[in-house]
Amino acid sequence: MTLTTIRTAAASSLAAAGLLFTLAACSAPAATQPTTSAPASTATSSSSADSGPCTGVKVIVDSGALKQAAADKSVCVPVDAATPASKVLEEAGVKTVGTTQYPNELICRVNGVPAADFEIVHKGGTYKEECSGMPAAFAYWAMWVKPATGDWAYAQEGLATLQMKPGESLELLFSVDNEPAAPKA
Repeated sequence: MTLTTIRTAAASSLAAAGLLFTLAACSAPAATQPTTSAPASTATSSSSADSGPCTGVKVIVDSGALKQAAADKSVCVPVDAATPASKVLEEAGVKTVGTTQYPNELICRVNGVPAADFEIVHKGGTYKEECSGMPAAFAYWAMWVKPATGDWAYAQEGLATLQMKPGESLELLFSVDNEPAAPKA
C-alpha cells in the first residue's frame, strides 16, 4: 500500500466519521436555545481569516474545491456567551440551506453555493446537489470548529445544537474527494 493510498483511505474514513457524528447529533432532540445569547450588533467583515484577533466568534466560509469566491467570507461575530452556531451564522450574514430530510441539521448550500444546476466535478464524473437527503460523501460542506487555543476539528454536533463561545472559530468548508481535507491553519 502506498502512502497516498493510506492517506486517501484515512481521509475517507475521517469524512465518513464526521458525517456519521453529524447525523447522530441530528437525531437527538434539540434543546430550546435562548434568543438573547448574542448582543444585537452587526458582524464585522475582514478580508482574511487571519486579519486580527476576534473577541467573539470568527466565522469563515471557504468554498474550497469549488473555488466559488462569491460564497467565501471571513467575519467576526460579537458574542459574550455560548451562542447557537445557527445564530452565529445568521449574525455573520451566512445563509445556509439544509436538505429536505434534514432542514436544520445539515448544510447543503451556503450563500447559494453550490447552485442546484452547478456541476461538481469529482473523481467519478460530475454531480449536481439536489439537497434532498444526505449530501454526497464525496462533495459536501463540512462544519469545523476551533477552540480559542487548539486545532481545527470536525463539529460533533449540527447547527441546531452546536454552541459557540467567545474566542472560538467556526468554518464551513466545501470538500470534493476529500480536498481540501481540513481548514487552513
